[in-house]
Amino acid sequence: MGQHSDRVRNALLDAAEELFATDGIDAVSNRRIAEHAGNSNHSAVSYHFGGREELVRALLDRHTAFARARRAELVAELGEDAPITDLLACMILPFTDLLAARPAPSWRARFLQQLRTVPSVAASVAENVRADPLTDQLIHRTRQHFSAVPDGVFAGRARILGHVILDACAEYESRVQAGSVTADWTGLGYFLIDSAAGMLGAPVTHAGDFLGESTATYLL
Repeated sequence: MGQHSDRVRNALLDAAEELFATDGIDAVSNRRIAEHAGNSNHSAVSYHFGGREELVRALLDRHTAFARARRAELVAELGEDAPITDLLACMILPFTDLLAARPAPSWRARFLQQLRTVPSVAASVAENVRADPLTDQLIHRTRQHFSAVPDGVFAGRARILGHVILDACAEYESRVQAGSVTADWTGLGYFLIDSAAGMLGAPVTHAGDFLGESTATYLL
């Protein structure tokens, strides 16, 4: 009975992630998710998750263990004076490695991209990112590499990187599905690492907190 329930839950999660990724969070009903999962019980989402917020939380959390384990492996390999690219790798590669490990087609990046447009779940996304105990350590070590960059500028660049990295992964995920590129998530990951290092360390011509308070959402 437990295994059957787990299979049903996973089918619902897979269906929800795909539909949310393609159509948006608010455009997809619980009934449609159940039908897409091949479940004749139109109340299946409510039965297994309790409600829409709990479903979204379950989707957000479902690959957390993978990402955190991968991050821990990378952090364990860091030297005391690790270069900035190695620090950024600890934050970016767990996500691109996760996308590489997902069955094709993957919908994860596009689902997270859609989540970003829903203000009511933005706090949950940030909470999920910052809950990893290694995150603050990595952010602190990364910040030390760019001590000459004002705090407001650094925070704004981190926020921009959040959009750039997630959008790049979502676009790449779509191109992989369409068959226009052969998946090379590792290559994309290192391209994003180099790009992030360049943006964070770029010359500062105008200092100021132009984008307001933000979190390093590129850690997704």
